[in-house]
Amino acid sequence: MSVHVPPDDVGAPRAQAGPNPQHLLTTLLGEYLDSSDAGLPSMAVVAMLGEFGISEPSARAALSRLTKRGLIAVRGSGRPSVYHLTPQAIARHRSRMDHFLSFGARPPQWTGEWVTVCFSIPQSRQAQSRQAQSDKAESRPAESGQAPRHAVRKALGALGFARLYDSVWIRPGSDTGPVTRALHDILDDVDGGRWSVMHTRFDEETGPHGPAAAYDLAGLASAYEAFIAEYSDLRAAVRNGEIDASRALVARTSVMDSWRKFPDIDPNLPEHLLPAPWPRQAARDLMLEIHSALGSLAEARLIQVVTPYWPDAASWITHFNASENSLSAPAGGDG
Repeated sequence: MSVHVPPDDVGAPRAQAGPNPQHLLTTLLGEYLDSSDAGLPSMAVVAMLGEFGISEPSARAALSRLTKRGLIAVRGSGRPSVYHLTPQAIARHRSRMDHFLSFGARPPQWTGEWVTVCFSIPQSRQAQSRQAQSDKAESRPAESGQAPRHAVRKALGALGFARLYDSVWIRPGSDTGPVTRALHDILDDVDGGRWSVMHTRFDEETGPHGPAAAYDLAGLASAYEAFIAEYSDLRAAVRNGEIDASRALVARTSVMDSWRKFPDIDPNLPEHLLPAPWPRQAARDLMLEIHSALGSLAEARLIQVVTPYWPDAASWITHFNASENSLSAPAGGDG
């Protein structure tokens, strides 16, 4: 599947498979804090991650790394350390929660337009790079051909493009500004490097020669189906009133931590390009039902867990829910 990682203006960690304390902490902070004024003691972070089986050393390492990335900052010079979310992180959290909770709510407005990028880096530079690598030459000359190509592919992936052919990349829509700027930055100083950004339409939009061929839609469908299979029992337990506050925090956060990858890997193609039946709506409905039903319970559990280390936690902790217009909104709390 053509997967892209979105640009990250405050340096939050990239999603990884398996348990990831940094990724988990990012989800928790995004879900339950909505003020840069809140002073978050380090032991409160250790306690909240401890609910998920994360050890204290791993929790502190995650805290340190998110601080280095600019997601959180140290307040004052006292001991133990007190942290706070930066205003940039708060703005990003709000935007990302809107993105996560509204994704898939409405079909994209489709005009038939695609942005297409073609680029060329002289073969001779690539050949020199391969030769340099085979001769075990110094790394700097070896990077001359491969580094720009890698940088272009990385930038295109981050902007939501998928590779249709070797050096032909596409994405639905019409906005060319970000990709044009990225290509200028990467290739303007590369000798012989050429690129073009175009608005295109496909004569045969459906079928094996159409744009959907750039995407592993079968793999994406399987990922949605795996999400549904993983959390269907939890939804049944929620409906039966079997999830109490002690379980709600882990359950709700786990669902969001699993769901949040989809808005970044799903190209949100128009319906006529998708195989039927397409499982995204069923996955989204499941996520929203669990997420909404457990919000207050999860908030209460988080307050209970961190209050011994953060006495005014109840004044700051909140939770996000999908509002009627399918965008996220903080609910509860005073922060």
